[in-house]
Amino acid sequence: MAFKLTDQRDMDFVLYEQFKVDSFLTSEKYQTFNKKMFDMVIKEAKNLAVKEIFPTYTQCDKEGVVFENGVVKVPECLRRPHKLLKEGEWSALTESPEYGGQGLPFTIAQAAMEYLTGANYVLTTYPILSHGAGKMIDLFGTREQKDLFLKKLYTGAWGGTMLLTEPGAGSDVGALTTSAKKMDDGTYDITGSKIFITNGEQNLTDNIIHPVLARIEGAPAGTRGISLFIVPKIWVNKDGTLGESNDVVCTGVEEKMGIHGSPTCSLSLGSKGKCRGFLLGNPNRGMEIMFHMMNEVRLEVGTQAFASANLAYLHALDYARQRLQGRSIENLADHGADQVPIINHPDVKRMLLKMKAYVEGMRSLIYYVAFCFDKKETAMDKKEAMRYSNLAEILTPVVKAYSSEKGFDVCVEAMQIFGGYGYTKEYPVEQMVRDCKIASIYEGSNGIQAMDFLGRKIAGNKGLMLEALINEIKSTINTAREDETLNELAIKLEAALILLEKTCKNTGSAFFSKHIASAFACAHPLLEATGDIIMAWMLLWRANLSIKKLDIRERDFYQGKIKAAQFFIFTIIPATMGKLTAITYENNPAASMEEHLF
Repeated sequence: MAFKLTDQRDMDFVLYEQFKVDSFLTSEKYQTFNKKMFDMVIKEAKNLAVKEIFPTYTQCDKEGVVFENGVVKVPECLRRPHKLLKEGEWSALTESPEYGGQGLPFTIAQAAMEYLTGANYVLTTYPILSHGAGKMIDLFGTREQKDLFLKKLYTGAWGGTMLLTEPGAGSDVGALTTSAKKMDDGTYDITGSKIFITNGEQNLTDNIIHPVLARIEGAPAGTRGISLFIVPKIWVNKDGTLGESNDVVCTGVEEKMGIHGSPTCSLSLGSKGKCRGFLLGNPNRGMEIMFHMMNEVRLEVGTQAFASANLAYLHALDYARQRLQGRSIENLADHGADQVPIINHPDVKRMLLKMKAYVEGMRSLIYYVAFCFDKKETAMDKKEAMRYSNLAEILTPVVKAYSSEKGFDVCVEAMQIFGGYGYTKEYPVEQMVRDCKIASIYEGSNGIQAMDFLGRKIAGNKGLMLEALINEIKSTINTAREDETLNELAIKLEAALILLEKTCKNTGSAFFSKHIASAFACAHPLLEATGDIIMAWMLLWRANLSIKKLDIRERDFYQGKIKAAQFFIFTIIPATMGKLTAITYENNPAASMEEHLF
């Protein structure tokens, strides 16, 4: 196909013009790199994505997974690109070379992963989960545990999962019933059942390492008594060799709307009394440890949704330029006029510009969180490190929830541009819609993200996270005020920001009052409105940079950034103001709605 997997020019704009990531080369941590090396990593990711991974995109959806006699066979087309991901050590780009990583900045790794994820998210779930499991062991494991598991997980040689959800508990993790009993050799006997386990069983790797949440006998009830265990599918001996099967049995695979090449499994642990695990970290600290993986995966889910949206937008743009239908508005009365590409029609332009604004805004947002990680790592003092840590913390639920919802909306908009063809399997946009939808549901549904945003990010930490975010947005607004063309955009965004800050503080205060139920009923609308304003911030930031470059060869490229900011701030932000005004954090009708009235 002739279309692009992503917009490389916009990627370069974000990396080197918006965030100036080459400035990291002066830090001690990244002094062995240079810009040429950064670009080479991204170029190799692009080559792998285009030549090897993207051809599997629709094929693995058609093939799906096969479950027979407790064994899951993934689509055969994934085997070669998965092997290439392992050999190229793409699973742990930011980690130490000692364990199979490449030691890259998070921002450069994010650019590489945009290509790989956009080419086929289903494939990248395998190494992503391997890395996530490995990261927990890296941070909390013993030296022996690191020696046994870390390199195999970081290189993707072994698979990884997350075993949280149970049939009777769902998102209420504290209600889990999986139990752990300490054995004489220091290992633990594990018994229980888990559901909705992404890649819980597969035939791509020799082993799968399951991080399992369970309660040690006698531990407190609720989340306070949950511990985390390393449970291999195949037992790993002290010398690193594989031993016997570890009594982890796949009992079923879900039939899903999308991501058909990724098995979503039910697992039984210890049904024969022979499931053993290693305690990871301290007893009763399982949720704290697991959140390190969850936060990482939530950012990657946001990337999944953004990559789907980006791909859908590029498909729709390519189609709109080629599809001839109808006469131009100027020639409606001339029945002999030639048909024009549908990109000439005002409503199609509206849809494309809306998609462009969301896609480019999401790219900047997701890269910005990676940038915050890098700035935290290279900070000159603790105060600067804490500022970027606070920014990353408050933006994580926004990236996951907002990107997953708006990413899905962009995919739906792309289908609309294709018309009836978009609803058929002749074009891949219908798969993009199906595959993208899961992003708002798994790894903590968006309602849970909204509760976290309100309860922990706004109301918690004495408001320092919100303050850090507001200050960053104000800085961009102040810069825009200096330009006559952008001043009106700055004024409108500032008005929205003032209302957002007031609403956040009022809703946060209600969180500590008798109106707590009303506050939580507002949590999702508040997160959505915050996401709108963050999109406007990112787009205005881009416009600030672009307005200075309209007299150079790439005028159209930079003019497009200004148009996207104008469209979003003039047409979306007024509706956002309405959303904020509608937030009723005291006596919210939803909170007071009685069950029998539904």
